[in-house]
Amino acid sequence: ALTLVAVFAALFLACAPQFGATTGRDELAAIMDSDNFREGRFYNMQKTQLESTHGGLLKSTVDYLLGGQERTPAGELPVVSVDCGKLRESTQELRVTWLGHSTSLIELDGLLILTDPMFGGRASPIPFLGPKRFSGRKPVTIEQLPEIDIVVISHDHYDHLDYRSILKLKDKVRKFYVPLGVEAHLEKWGVDRAKVEELDWWQESTHGPLKLIATPSRHFSGRGLSDRNRTLWCSWVIQGSERKVFFGGDSGYSEAFAQIGQRFGPFDLTMLECGAYSQYWPDVHMMPEETVQAHKDLGGGILMPIHRAGFNLSLHSWTEPVERLLAETWNRDVIVAVSKIGEMFEPDVYLPQVAWWEQVTGKATVARTDTGPGGLFPAGETSN
Repeated sequence: ALTLVAVFAALFLACAPQFGATTGRDELAAIMDSDNFREGRFYNMQKTQLESTHGGLLKSTVDYLLGGQERTPAGELPVVSVDCGKLRESTQELRVTWLGHSTSLIELDGLLILTDPMFGGRASPIPFLGPKRFSGRKPVTIEQLPEIDIVVISHDHYDHLDYRSILKLKDKVRKFYVPLGVEAHLEKWGVDRAKVEELDWWQESTHGPLKLIATPSRHFSGRGLSDRNRTLWCSWVIQGSERKVFFGGDSGYSEAFAQIGQRFGPFDLTMLECGAYSQYWPDVHMMPEETVQAHKDLGGGILMPIHRAGFNLSLHSWTEPVERLLAETWNRDVIVAVSKIGEMFEPDVYLPQVAWWEQVTGKATVARTDTGPGGLFPAGETSN
């Protein structure tokens, strides 16, 4: 019986398309020229441990499976349905719609950009196992979306690159921009190779009026048991004629943020991870206070926390990331935008600043204060 289980598992890993593909010979040549690639794997700019020595792997695994409180919402999350008829109709230079976790629609200079398209119900290669999405209702389906000009992908983890989402998206996207090695996944899933452009850190490309630059992040990659760090991970600078957006993907805090800020900042909007952190893996995800520091390093104007309220991926409560972030932004006079899932906003016109998670928990956020320029939020008028 154990032999049969082992054989079945091996066949599943080898044949199931959702695990992606290995890099082909042509792509491997470009990868081997990368300064970040050696001995068959990619490396971070600075020394990085995936697991800290705090308690060891066994303790971290037990805590992940059994520990923590209020890691999932007790009630339904408020979700705003996206009016797709309004997409591309903005008179402003920049508009953003957060679709949950790290997936957002960015409208910039008349183009529609989709980040890390994850529309699936579970962050897992198996549709009935793995972390389940908190929000049962989606703000929009892929079928409802209009044609997408650009998709940017930060790395190949399941909560950022979803097989079934790509199958539905591939024929309505003009161009995919991905880090080195990720093209092989997309090609295996039926994406026309001519529609995919791979970039190494600090490389750039133009698409109409936009410039896209792949910039470093401090993370890792892999979709199976034997492909750890075989593909690159990155953040993205999205530069328009007048506005600049930074999409951070996943990253631990690193010196790269200051370098990116010096070379390409300041940014009108930074979209930075705020969630899935732990004392067990502090190098590859940021604590909320580090997220605020990264925003400052980048020269950010408005901070939009992402990678939160989506899936149960760590030990903290599902509201802790944004609560800690708000406390820090208050202390450091940082302007923050915390939208509901599906909420569309134009930074020049309106900033979403409602503690909507309180409707679910029935508790006031720990960041609340009765004094100061914005009440709950620093620097700006709180929306109602």
